[in-house]
This record gives sequence, structure tokens and C-alpha cells, in this order.
Amino acid sequence: MSRMEGRVALVTGASRGVGKGIALELIANGATVYITGRSATDMKYVEGKGTALICDHRDDQQVEAAIAQILAEQARVDILVNNAWGGYENMMEGGEFTWPRPFWQQPLWRWDAMFQGGVRAAYVASRLTAPAMVANKSGLIVNISFWAAQKHLSNVAYGVSKAATDKMTSDMAHELRPHNVAVVSIYPGLVRTEKVMEAAAWLDLTNSESPQFIGRAVAGLACDPGIIEKTGSVLIAAALASEYGFTDIDGKSPRPLTLNDV
Repeated sequence: MSRMEGRVALVTGASRGVGKGIALELIANGATVYITGRSATDMKYVEGKGTALICDHRDDQQVEAAIAQILAEQARVDILVNNAWGGYENMMEGGEFTWPRPFWQQPLWRWDAMFQGGVRAAYVASRLTAPAMVANKSGLIVNISFWAAQKHLSNVAYGVSKAATDKMTSDMAHELRPHNVAVVSIYPGLVRTEKVMEAAAWLDLTNSESPQFIGRAVAGLACDPGIIEKTGSVLIAAALASEYGFTDIDGKSPRPLTLNDV
């Protein structure tokens, strides 16, 4: 019997990158997995192994419909991974790389995209799945975050949105703990996503992580009988590997980063 058999998971924004890696690992561990994304083509990898739902997380009606379908089919959601995010689009504008600009030179749409497609998207999905978890007196919500919450990295909108994600994790955990539902933030390291690999020739990938590595961290958390003791915490994926005894898909053990490393 697979260790996650009978568990139902939803991974948002899972058409590629970290979300895809998480979905693949949860499927490999026997969970019933639903994924959301805006492109049916990019979600074909899940055919025959999970269920892909077309969903733009900036549209509340689409999110409501997606989660209603899961609850109608499964009557539960045990694991929610809030991976969907916005604001990475159009880093090049007018031939210039605008991502690292100071805030007074940043396009305003980037702030809105980070919060609407990221922080708010996680809030809405959590709000819609929490009642089923509360009723079941069990559940895990994972918010994918990053060190930008604690240190200036790239730009102000990115840092503020990630800090908001971690605060949301903490406060949701406070309200859900009496119901035995855990909420955590996970920080990946340098992940070998499709976009990162396009620039591989210019990057030091010696301590990088595969997208599936983050999935193994999520699976470890989901199978931890003491997960409620971690609720409200910021967790480092590579540190969880040491705690739970897993390696990356290439057999390597990435070194956990610290605030001084990033």
C-alpha cells in the first residue's frame, strides 16, 4: 500500500516548475491528485495519473468551481499546496530587464500580479478548502514561499508579497490548529525549473534542487504524524530532506540555505 493512498491533494499552478514536481511526487506516493493551471497542453503530464482542472486563480468563480468539483468527487481535500503565483510575466519591457528595478521604477502591474495571482490566490484556495479539513479534523496547507520574505531579493513587490505569504501562514495556522489542520510555508532553494534551465549556462547549479525534490518535502510533511507541531512554521525543503531521510531524484542531498546564503 502506498503511504498516501486515500489522501486527496490539490496543487495549484502545477502546469510546470515546482508545482509540477510536487504533483508528480504526490502521485508517486499514491495520493489522489488534482492540479490546476491555465493551459490544458501543459497539464497533459498528469493524464491517467491525476486530474487536471483548467483554472485561472485570479478568477474566484473558476477557483470555486474547481474546488467544488473536487469535493463533489472526493468529499474531502487532505492536502492543499498553494503554488500558483503571478508577477513573473514580462520581465523584459521595452528591451530592458525590469525585474530588479527600484520600486519607483517598477511597473505597477507587477505588484498587483504578485498579490492577486499569488497571495490572494492562496488565501482564496485555502478559504475554500479549509471547511472540509475542519470537518475532517485533519489537513495540511502548504504555501510555497521564499527567502525574499526576510531579505531584500530582486524587488520590493516580490519581498512584500512573500512576507505576506508567511504572515498568512502564521495566522491561518493559529486559527486552524484547534481543528488539527496544519499550515506551513516551504522555502525551496535554487530549483531546476524550465525557466532556470534555459539559463543553466550562466548559473551555478551545484547545490540546486529538482522540482520533484520540493514534492518529496511536501510528501514527507503530509505523512508526518506530528505535523501539527510544525504548524505556522517556515520550513526549508533541504532541511526537511535531512529530517525525513530523502534525497533528490539524482541521489544528491542539497545543502539547506540560510539567510546569509541568499
